[in-house]
Amino acid sequence: MPAKLQSPSHHGSTVQENLQSFNSDPENGLTAEEVARRYEQYGWNELQFKPGKPAWLRFLLQFNQPLLYILLLAGGVKAFLGSWVNAAVIWGVTLVNAVIGYVQEAKAEGAIASLAKAVTTETTVLRDGQPLRIPSRDLVPGDLVLLASGDKIPADLRLLRVRNLQVDESALTGESVPVEKSIQVLPADTPLAERHNMAYAGSFVTFGQGQGIVVATANATEVGQISQSMENRVSLSTPLTRKFEKFSHTLLYVILGLATLTFVVGLGQGGSWIDMFEAAVALAVSAIPEGLPAVVTITLAIGVNRMAKRHAIIRKLPAVEALGSATVICSDKLGRSPKTR
Repeated sequence: MPAKLQSPSHHGSTVQENLQSFNSDPENGLTAEEVARRYEQYGWNELQFKPGKPAWLRFLLQFNQPLLYILLLAGGVKAFLGSWVNAAVIWGVTLVNAVIGYVQEAKAEGAIASLAKAVTTETTVLRDGQPLRIPSRDLVPGDLVLLASGDKIPADLRLLRVRNLQVDESALTGESVPVEKSIQVLPADTPLAERHNMAYAGSFVTFGQGQGIVVATANATEVGQISQSMENRVSLSTPLTRKFEKFSHTLLYVILGLATLTFVVGLGQGGSWIDMFEAAVALAVSAIPEGLPAVVTITLAIGVNRMAKRHAIIRKLPAVEALGSATVICSDKLGRSPKTR
């Protein structure tokens, strides 16, 4: 397993302290032998994702809804009683619901996986006193990276030298304009968006030149931490999903209660248990709103599709409803610190 980088306050340390911390020569960079050793210690500079659930399991999880349990059971009872047309209709509704949810989730997973390409580029590095053009995945902590206008930042860097250097960090911090960089030491508690002596992976150099030492690669970068937080997501619960779950449970109890009452009263009136059972099943199936899950799913899918056209990634369908509940978005004049209500 590659070693994990510690997280000292690089922006709060001097240039010399950072060079000493990574045992890097400011004039010659790392040697080939040292680079090979650090490959073994830290691994490649590319984001690593946990293996996802297999496709068949993700498809089956689409049926994990109380109302769909009722529909599947009702379809099974209908098939057992020989009503194959009704059973096919009920099962068709549940299948359409599952397919729509699965396809949308698969698209979102693919879009999020593209984060791994956010730091994939070529960069100029100083090794053995010579500037080399290498793929960004070959960088190791302690490498000295040379920056010029138009470059993508390949890893998290502590800047050592700058010359009118400006970096677009909007993808990471939300800053709407390029940030002018410096090498001055900053307080340890300086917010991420105000660390002007740092350059973060995935950002772009819009003007000037600079040199920085690699202080974090792969999942240890700020972009990598974002991807890891997405991997460690919790179950999504929105007002719509909570109301839908509560409604499903309430409806289930009511339907089962009415079906049981019909069965008992029918037997008390002298009816046969077979006739009464069929009547109870018919009542239960007719009381189930078969189209409700499909209508909700299709409505959310339309919202996701509209968001995708605006380049917004929605991982789970119910998230559209939560996003639609936002009525006010507050930010300062530079577009930082967005908050919703």
